Amino acid sequence: MSVSVRPVLAADRERWSALYAGYRAFYALPDDPEAVDTTWHWVSTGEHGITGLVAVDDTAGSSDLLGLANVRRFARPSSATTGLYLDDLFTDPAARGRGVATALLHEAGALAAREGASVVRWITSADNATARRVYDRVAAATPWVTYDLVPGRDR
Repeated sequence: MSVSVRPVLAADRERWSALYAGYRAFYALPDDPEAVDTTWHWVSTGEHGITGLVAVDDTAGSSDLLGLANVRRFARPSSATTGLYLDDLFTDPAARGRGVATALLHEAGALAAREGASVVRWITSADNATARRVYDRVAAATPWVTYDLVPGRDR
């Protein structure tokens, strides 16, 4: 199998949506077609600075999508630079172990370099051992701890 990565195209909507629904299911998020449709709109139009990348099987003329990555720009005031934040990365379970995630990560890095970004950053679940083996090969884990504050909620 030969894997290439390219920006998402309008024709990718159906397959991308199935992959994104798989991503949501992996993280035990509820089945929510409206959330998938909203994210597709953002990814396909660049809204919120989001770029959608897809991994494609180039073998024998195939154009099947094998995985997706959604990245967005963010400001880094402490370094006066910008970075790319990898919000979502997902590989079709049938294509895992074939370099799809690595190809998507390398393309995110190449996109960051082309744009002059200083970092590609992402988070993952601490128990996502399979993905972390890939991430540890291409990036460095940080010592930072992530917090979520629910807006409008007092402690």
